[in-house]
Amino acid sequence: MPPASFPMCYGPAFIRKALDLRAWLNGVTLDFSRPGKPTDNAFIESFNGSFNAECLNPCWFLGLADARAECEAWRTDCSTVRPHSSIGQKTPIELARSSRPACRP
Repeated sequence: MPPASFPMCYGPAFIRKALDLRAWLNGVTLDFSRPGKPTDNAFIESFNGSFNAECLNPCWFLGLADARAECEAWRTDCSTVRPHSSIGQKTPIELARSSRPACRP
């Protein structure tokens, strides 16, 4: 039995190490927002607010499969059905289809 002062929760440290390793193995550079500075990435903050308010908060999930189905239904609706004022009242899929293909070297 460890002494009483021995920290029992190493979860975040193990998660961080696993995330760092996975990113490194896949050639991904991690870039975190500064603590207390949500405006560093306003797009993600806006998405998180919408996702929480429209999908997570109003739903009770019966299990992981149900949560996946609800989240996928929300994503499909948001991407293919609902127009967005920030992109000229188009859906993201309409915008993607109407955009020119990216130039390739």
